Amino acid sequence: MRLTVVGCSGSYPGPDSPASCYLVEAEHDDRTWRIVLDLGNGALGALHRYADPLTIDAVLLSHLHADHCIDLTSYYVLRKYHPTGARPPIPVYGPDGTPGRLARAYDLPKSPGMTEEFTFHYYPAGSFTIGPFTITAPEVAHPVPAYAMRIEADGRTLTYSGDTGVCPSLVDVARAADLFLCEASFVEGGDNPPDLHLTGLQAGQMATEASVRSLVLTHIPPWHDAQVILAEAATSYDGPLELAEPGKTYEV
Repeated sequence: MRLTVVGCSGSYPGPDSPASCYLVEAEHDDRTWRIVLDLGNGALGALHRYADPLTIDAVLLSHLHADHCIDLTSYYVLRKYHPTGARPPIPVYGPDGTPGRLARAYDLPKSPGMTEEFTFHYYPAGSFTIGPFTITAPEVAHPVPAYAMRIEADGRTLTYSGDTGVCPSLVDVARAADLFLCEASFVEGGDNPPDLHLTGLQAGQMATEASVRSLVLTHIPPWHDAQVILAEAATSYDGPLELAEPGKTYEV
């Protein structure tokens, strides 16, 4: 299983990175399966560098804030109007209300909205599969419905936090993960609202409690010094630790 960071800027695109987007790939049935975790502002353009967007098998949205979903409107255009012809719809998983949110964002009527390009699904209570991937997506702490994702393939486990505050479900979904891709949007000592984002210290604490094998910090807004957040995490997690970088690929 391979993880490629397409975009990792927190809350809005930064000078060096689009907003949240991650490409996950694995080999199965004599081909490469590809799923995309989130598709935030500016991410679709960057995705072209790492995979043909027409070869994506599914998109999984952690929640419906623009920095995690809004480029699905551009992806709708690509799939609908590509000169080689419209493609069959692919699955898009997200919170309740995803089809309407995206239709409004592109000023489409609610019906058909984007349902001819995407088959929309809500996250089930248990696990589900897409090709070689087994996915579990529990709800986490955020002002809107939001989900973390545990992705298992080839005997390995990747967990993506999405956007979240400290919560037990985040620890559960990250338990013993080989790679924990965890947001760290706040710094310690600020007037940080609860149940919104994690500090670097808190991300490290969640990783330690979950006994993950490695931690990659992501979703750091451009207004923060990422090295400060990395140093905070190093005080609460003593395993392999680094910052997400656009274009970097990890063999999970």
